[in-house]
Amino acid sequence: MIIGGGIVGCLVGRELSRYQLSLVLVEQHSDVADGTTKANSAIVHAGFDAQPGSLKARFNVAGNARYEALCRDLDVPFRRNGSLVLAFTPAELPALHDLLDRGRSNGVEGLELLSGAQVRVREPQLSEQVIEALYAPSGGIVSPWEVAIAAAENAVDHGMELRLDSPVEHLLRIPGGWRATTAGGRELEARVVINCAGLQSDRIHNLVAEPSFKIHYRRGEYFVLDRSAGQLVQATIFQCPSEQGKGVLISPTVHGNLIVGPNAEQVASPDALETTTAGLESVRQAALRSCANIPFQAVITSFSGLRPTPSTHDFIIGPVPGAPGFLDVAGIESPGLTAAPAIAEHVAELVREALGGLVPRPFNPRRRPMIRFAELSSAGKAACVRADPRFGRVVCRCERVTEGEIVDAIHRSAGATTLDGIKRRLRPGMGRCQGGFCGPRVVEILARELGVPMTAIRKDGPDSVLLTGETKRETKRETKSETKSEMKGVPA
Repeated sequence: MIIGGGIVGCLVGRELSRYQLSLVLVEQHSDVADGTTKANSAIVHAGFDAQPGSLKARFNVAGNARYEALCRDLDVPFRRNGSLVLAFTPAELPALHDLLDRGRSNGVEGLELLSGAQVRVREPQLSEQVIEALYAPSGGIVSPWEVAIAAAENAVDHGMELRLDSPVEHLLRIPGGWRATTAGGRELEARVVINCAGLQSDRIHNLVAEPSFKIHYRRGEYFVLDRSAGQLVQATIFQCPSEQGKGVLISPTVHGNLIVGPNAEQVASPDALETTTAGLESVRQAALRSCANIPFQAVITSFSGLRPTPSTHDFIIGPVPGAPGFLDVAGIESPGLTAAPAIAEHVAELVREALGGLVPRPFNPRRRPMIRFAELSSAGKAACVRADPRFGRVVCRCERVTEGEIVDAIHRSAGATTLDGIKRRLRPGMGRCQGGFCGPRVVEILARELGVPMTAIRKDGPDSVLLTGETKRETKRETKSETKSEMKGVPA
C-alpha cells in the first residue's frame, strides 16, 4: 500500500508494478498530483545545491540522469535547458564557488563559472549587475503533474489499484501487516505500507510510531506569464541561495510560458495556499534584480504551493523502527521532483528486503502515447478527424485542445474526473483566458462521458462544486390560443 499520490508515490507505484504484487495507491485528494506536485517550479535540478553525503545529493544526481528515458517512456515533455546561478556582488562569490565545489563533490558534470560578460552572451536579457554565474548544463525543465499522472496510468495498466478521495485516518498493526482505515470507514490490509504522504507524512508516521520528525509548511508564490514572454530566457535563472531556499527563479516552461518565483514563507496550515499581494510583490522585486525586462503585464495567472520541509533538513527514507513493514518516504521537498525516479528505485529495493524478494512480471514501461492534435502534421490531423470526428472540434482555443483529446483523457487508466484533472492532463484552462471560454464546454463533456449530471462535476476537490442547479428551464412555447384560454376567468 502506497499512501500519497504525488510524484514520488506515483513513481513508486510504477516501479513496484514491475513485480508480482497486489498493489494499491490511496490518495486523499480527487486526483493524483493534486498537492505539492501540481504547484512547484517544475525544475529538474542539476544537483549542485545539496550537501555532499546527504540523501538529497545522492538521489538528486541519480534522478536527474533518469529523466530523458523516463519522460520518453511516459510520453511527457522534458528539456535540458541548463541553469545559471547569478552573483551580483563580490560578497556573493564565495557562496557561488561553494556551490561549484558541492556540485563536483556530488558528481554533477559540466559545471563551470562564467564571467558576467559570458553570461550575457548566453542570456542577453540578464542584468548588467551580474558579475559571475555558475552554469550547469544538466539542469532541465519538465511538467511535474504530467509525469505523476503518466506514472500512475502506467502502473494502473499493470494492475495497481487507485483509490482517490481516501485520506488515511487510522493504521493498525495486524499479524503479517497493517490495516488502514480511510474516510468513510473503508478498510485495506497490506503487508507493507509506504508513507509518501508529503505534507501529511509526519501525521501518517505518527499513526504507527513515536514522532521522530516534523513537517513544516513553506509556501512559495509564483507568476505565470503568457507564451509571448516564454523566450525571455533560455536557461533556468537562479540567484545565490539562502537559508530559505534556492531563491526566486526565472525559467521557461516546457509548454512555452515563463514562470517567476517563488518566495518562501513559513505557514501554519497545510491548506494555506492563498496568494498574497505582499508575497507576489516580493517575488516581482526579487526577479527584477536578475532581469529588468520581465514583462509582468503578460502575467496570466499566479499560484502558490507548499513545500513539506522536514525538521531533519534531509529526506527521510527507510524502515521505521518498531513498525515492521512500514516505510517512510517523507520530507521530500526540493529537489524531490528531480530525485523522485531514483527514490522510487530505492524504495523498491526496501520493499524487496521487507518481503524477502520480488518476482518480476511482464512490464511495458511505455505508457500509451497521448494524441496531441495541435502538434500533428496536416495529414496526421486529417487522418485523426477521419477516424474520430471529435478531434475536429476545438474546445480550448488558447491551447488548441480538441474534444477528442478530452474524451481520451477521461477514459484512460487513472483518467480525469474533474475540470482541473482535464486541465493538468491537456492544458485547457492554462492559456490566456484561463478557462473562460473552454471551461463550460469541458464540464459538459465530463458530465456526458462520466454519465452524471453537470452539477456533479467539480473543479477539483470535494468542496469545489461548479454548478448548483439550473437558473431557468426550457419550456414549450405557448400558442396564442393556449394563452387566451388560460386567461379566462383570471381577474384583471
